[in-house]
Amino acid sequence: MSSVIASTRFSVLDRSRTREGHTNGEALRDTVELAREIEALGYHRFWVSEHHGVPGVAGSAPTVLAAAVASATRTIRVGTGGVMLPNHQPLVVAEQFGVLESLFPGRIDMGLGRSVGFTDGVRKALGRDKGVAEDFAAQIQELLGWFRGTSPTGVHARPAEGLTVPPFVLAMGEGADIAARAGLPMVIGDLRNREKMQRGIDLYRAHFRPSAWAAEPYVMISGTIAVAATPEEARRLLVPEARSMAYSRTHGTFPPLPPAERVEALTMTDKERGFHEGGLAGHIAGTQEQVAHELETVLKETGAQEVLVTTSTYDRAALVDSYRRLARIVDA
Repeated sequence: MSSVIASTRFSVLDRSRTREGHTNGEALRDTVELAREIEALGYHRFWVSEHHGVPGVAGSAPTVLAAAVASATRTIRVGTGGVMLPNHQPLVVAEQFGVLESLFPGRIDMGLGRSVGFTDGVRKALGRDKGVAEDFAAQIQELLGWFRGTSPTGVHARPAEGLTVPPFVLAMGEGADIAARAGLPMVIGDLRNREKMQRGIDLYRAHFRPSAWAAEPYVMISGTIAVAATPEEARRLLVPEARSMAYSRTHGTFPPLPPAERVEALTMTDKERGFHEGGLAGHIAGTQEQVAHELETVLKETGAQEVLVTTSTYDRAALVDSYRRLARIVDA
């Protein structure tokens, strides 16, 4: 194995995707169980995500789920990828991460995103509109201020004040520039659009200002990676998510993951087939040898210090096997 892979951290984000025939509760328990497996395989972090009102995603409260994951594990870092800061008051977010860090000292990460609800209905229910994301940079500074005790309100965030919870910015759109100017580590995806990802990384490094949180740029690239005994088996891991994405593009709602064999038996319209094939393209997928080669290429191109793997699929045993094979690449 190349030294570039050996010197890179590998971590996992699980989005608690629901599966056809399974409950939301099962999806959340699957996430907690996967965290145990990922810890045993030696990965660096395990993160969970925030989605609201999405039929195919059970993970709506990431700090609550992170507490369950941290309770079920012992050493792996646990965090969010991410808490969507415009959906919340920064004080409340600081308090939640302060509680997590107090319960699990030295293990908590605070990944922050700028998305605001997927639909007008969700945004209305959250009491937010699209414009609130424009204040993301200011919201980050307010949030970090609660940990430093610098709020001009005279209020103190308990138990967050005085604690250090590493912040990460999920860079989408102008997020790379925001992360750079705030001097924070950046998470950027996805692996399917390498040119756009590289532009974001270059902008981030060019504009980075050292801060109390990070002395130099730190880049974590994210995306789907599927490893199996054959290229065909690796591709099958991608089929359920590709189908859900294609369905959402043609029907306007994001459904639970279907089993690959049901998708393969479907008759699709040309439009659906186009979205489906597009959803299968561009990911890193294949045998251990193929994936190792592709990883070496992307890591040399980006200079990333860490890879955040975001794979979702219906077959949980195949998913764990994929992570096991990826760990073998890293440990080889």
